[in-house]
Amino acid sequence: MQSAKETASNVAASAKAGMDKTKATVQEKVEKMTTHNPVEKDMATHRKQEKIDQAELNKQAAQQHNEAARQQTTTTTGHTTTTGGLNPASAMHGHSTTGHTIGSHPTGMTTTSTTTNPAAADPRLGTRHTTGTGTGTGTGTY
Repeated sequence: MQSAKETASNVAASAKAGMDKTKATVQEKVEKMTTHNPVEKDMATHRKQEKIDQAELNKQAAQQHNEAARQQTTTTTGHTTTTGGLNPASAMHGHSTTGHTIGSHPTGMTTTSTTTNPAAADPRLGTRHTTGTGTGTGTGTY
């Protein structure tokens, strides 16, 4: 999802740069048509080129910012970090930790379950959590 946000931001930066470049070109043409002095026409061309260069620099800066934000988000929320302490969240099923024991499972052990129905995994839950179709009114019983 972050990659899509980065791509969208980059597309927006490119679109803004394109609009700025077009605006600079149009302004140059207007200045050249309203001016009869060759020096002022040359100055209009230089101003246009400066605006085009600035638009390109702004686009590149925005893209670099988007990439840095994506890398920072990946680093802070990525699945490559592990904790070595007694963090209860680290001992959840499917998570790996480093050598401590919490409850009855060593935290370095990875456990998985392929069952999505909690009642099937634990008979003490009874039949309350059965799957099926309902009327959608919220008045049914379990």
